[in-house]
Amino acid sequence: MSVFWRWWVAGTSSDLGSAVGGVALPLTALAVLDATPFEMGMIAAAGYVAWIVIGLPAGVIVQRLPLRGTQVGADLVRAAAVASIPAAWWLGLLTVAHLIVVALILSFAHVIFFVANTTFLPEIVSRDQLQSRNSLTSGTHATTQLAGPSVGGFAVQFLGAVPTLLIDAISYLVSAAMLRTLPARQSRKPDRPTPMGAMIREGWAFVTRHPMMGPAMWSATASNFVNGAYLALFPLYLVRDLHAPAGLVGLLLAVDGIGTLIGAALTTRLTNALGTARGLIILGFVEAAGAFVIPAATGWAAYVAFTAGVLIFAGTGVVFSVTTRTYRQIASPPELLSRVMATVRFVSWGAIPIGGLVAGALAGPLGARATLLIFAAAAVCAPLALLFSPVRHHRDLIDTTTPRQPTAVG
Repeated sequence: MSVFWRWWVAGTSSDLGSAVGGVALPLTALAVLDATPFEMGMIAAAGYVAWIVIGLPAGVIVQRLPLRGTQVGADLVRAAAVASIPAAWWLGLLTVAHLIVVALILSFAHVIFFVANTTFLPEIVSRDQLQSRNSLTSGTHATTQLAGPSVGGFAVQFLGAVPTLLIDAISYLVSAAMLRTLPARQSRKPDRPTPMGAMIREGWAFVTRHPMMGPAMWSATASNFVNGAYLALFPLYLVRDLHAPAGLVGLLLAVDGIGTLIGAALTTRLTNALGTARGLIILGFVEAAGAFVIPAATGWAAYVAFTAGVLIFAGTGVVFSVTTRTYRQIASPPELLSRVMATVRFVSWGAIPIGGLVAGALAGPLGARATLLIFAAAAVCAPLALLFSPVRHHRDLIDTTTPRQPTAVG
């Protein structure tokens, strides 16, 4: 099996388990511990808060560590953290605070893993394969998000929420074992020792001053603010507003995976037809429209509206993700890539826990449906960030630097 496909199998295993855990963890909070809306927001926020705390240093940390070993270590930490939940439950010690701590640990490990993983990919595939490999990766992620919540929902129904989390823990162990078989790779280090602060500032300046990457980062930030709210609101809305059983909750949350899969499959076709720059603006407004559809109905029609809205929001969102991630991997100088990835994620994913906390605070007094409408209005800010930037003057995102030329090894 080639290097890329071993890397892909590892990621697929981890993603599938995480998708199952993504259903089991909030259902553990709701069904086992009777968590409040604000506690649900805290759990959702904890899962992403690490991007605020170590998002910027992560690029430097990864640049100074072996890429393969960093990914394996992050997987092992995540496996141990998730496995602690069933252990605490069996001992009668499980609390909402424990779930928040586990979500925090997963968040910190994921930050390091993501930066190392996305820096590793351009080292093992050629430049002209990056978009297709990123599309495949996003499509695979969508498939796991489609299967995982469904499996997770039914597993929770038959096994219970807490035991189902063991599937997530095992998936991280499988991922670590597969990654351990990959060749060692080292991020490109500066020619001379450089203080961490100076390296962070260099990566920050490159992204924020870049005419294409900067606006795209702020657009992603607005979109992820809404995504953070959805992490907290969707389980709450489905369980307490629509009174959906656990199995149906899993199926409805899996709709996000269907939308992502469709978007990943259509990314190249859409960007070829619309242009990578123009397409991001057009599809951004379509994404915002989908956000308004999600809470737009009541009764049985609410399930239809939720499904349609999530399909639109997720499908357009993955086109943005694949397009901008590929652009960063191609247009970033090799020695800056890990810091570019970390900077963008620090800003854009840092908005996710904030969205989760704000949503949790609003859902208590206003209700989940009204809060979803508020965040739909916020989703409009994503395409506006691109519309009022240099991006609007171009059909395609322009490479303003000397392109990288990685060596394909598998």
